[in-house]
Amino acid sequence: MMKIESVACECCGLMEDCTQQYISEVKANFAGKWLCGLCAEVVSDDVSRDRKLTTVEEALNAHVLFCGKFKANPAELVADGMRQMLRRRSGGDLLPAKSKKFGRCKF
Repeated sequence: MMKIESVACECCGLMEDCTQQYISEVKANFAGKWLCGLCAEVVSDDVSRDRKLTTVEEALNAHVLFCGKFKANPAELVADGMRQMLRRRSGGDLLPAKSKKFGRCKF
């Protein structure tokens, strides 16, 4: 049986339950730091697209600074947005009055 651990993202602080093997793989890719999936994508994208941020360490440091600028955790904001989207799609009554009036909003 695989042991599951709770681990916090070094950038945004989001907690996830992962296997030790997965934690080790992520740390190997990000200079010994564990990143959640969202932050890992951002850092990887910065490394591949931005010539100014050529190393993983530089991209990681830039993303840590970015996350620190928000009072709310960016990952929590994304999760809240996804939750609202799913409620709308499942028939929850969260659409603004304007959207309901025209009946064309596909949220």
